[in-house]
Amino acid sequence: MRRLPDSKPRTLAEQLPPLSDHEALVESNRCLYCYDAPCTHACPTHIDVPRFIKKIATANITGSARTILESNLMGATCARVCPVEELCEGACVLNAEHKPIMIGRLQRYAMDHVYDRGIDVFQPAAATGRRVAVIGAGPAGLSCAGELARRGHAVTVYEKRELGGGLSTYGIIVLREPVPVALAEVGMIARLGVKFITGADVSAAITGSDAVFIATGLGVSPALGIPGEELIADGLAIIEQSKLSPENLRIGKEVVVIGAGNTAIDCATVAKRSGAGRVTMVYRRTEREMTAYPHEYEFVKQEGVEFEFLAQPVAVVAERGVVTGLECIRIGLGSADASGRPSPEPIAGSNFVIAADMIVKAIGQQKPSIATALGLETDRGYIEVNDSLETSMPGIFAGGDCIRVQGAASTVMAAQDGRNAAAAIHRRLMPNG
Repeated sequence: MRRLPDSKPRTLAEQLPPLSDHEALVESNRCLYCYDAPCTHACPTHIDVPRFIKKIATANITGSARTILESNLMGATCARVCPVEELCEGACVLNAEHKPIMIGRLQRYAMDHVYDRGIDVFQPAAATGRRVAVIGAGPAGLSCAGELARRGHAVTVYEKRELGGGLSTYGIIVLREPVPVALAEVGMIARLGVKFITGADVSAAITGSDAVFIATGLGVSPALGIPGEELIADGLAIIEQSKLSPENLRIGKEVVVIGAGNTAIDCATVAKRSGAGRVTMVYRRTEREMTAYPHEYEFVKQEGVEFEFLAQPVAVVAERGVVTGLECIRIGLGSADASGRPSPEPIAGSNFVIAADMIVKAIGQQKPSIATALGLETDRGYIEVNDSLETSMPGIFAGGDCIRVQGAASTVMAAQDGRNAAAAIHRRLMPNG
């Protein structure tokens, strides 16, 4: 049970401790090992949950990890960051009258077992002579690259950042996933024979490859278009600094976070746990329309974060370039807009100011620019793909957040996209098996 907020800043270290051997054994033996298990159906990657838990119960931990990785090469990340409350654990049949099985923590237990011991579960197949380029080293790109390498294809991953892992490395707070966990998965994919090129030129990836998989995620945060916006900090940049250079992180005493998605909640958590006395999240709709998961909303409230709903920023208030507040206007909700949510309608004369010495925006990300650069067809700015995840340009596939027109973008969905794309690419390159 989470503690109520107190006066001391809490650590940004990983929130949940690993299960001990005894705890994992006891928890795995609670599982009913359901036939046609609802938890497996609820998992986007369809991990055979009863099977991997049964292997833990019989002390076959490496076998358990193999079962997980057969369905999801990003098993260590997903064990930590998946919204299990909404997926596998939410579907557990023990939910009705008992506590659901701790599927996520058991999955982490199995994955930590192989990574801590340097066990490589898979080896690449014999070389096929086919070359595939993967653009982006996030979960979708890593998943696709690993699956293709397992099939014997020569894969090169082109990554613009210094480190692989995408948001797992740079954009998910340490409470959920420390950097070494993300980099361990990158290392596992590299040991399958995948080559990584950082600071990469996209044109180099397109030429000379038999197939291409685009997994670039999304771009930078869009502009708010309000006066003083240059004084607002970018949420993803704050999270990145909290992970890679926490000693340089500077957080205000009164912090306002603009947005109400999972990234905004992560930013508010970082601020609160880094010593901010007051953290307020500003959102132009109500809690019913928040894009954050319900369990994350409950979590951040217990952290002591406050909310200002039905409020839209209109200007940053500053003195001599120093932030002193955020001016907002009250909002009424009108008819549904293109997102299916009530459209925000400003109420004239209702302006007010929230005191702040730091403002952070976490309002989503811009659509992928690579689609325009390559002349790919798009749907509302996202790359358009068919059922095989192939784009309008034959031989070029895409997956992950850059195609997620509908539904919530998530690590587990990106991992499944990579797996599905790898299967489709393999069929294209090896039509006879």
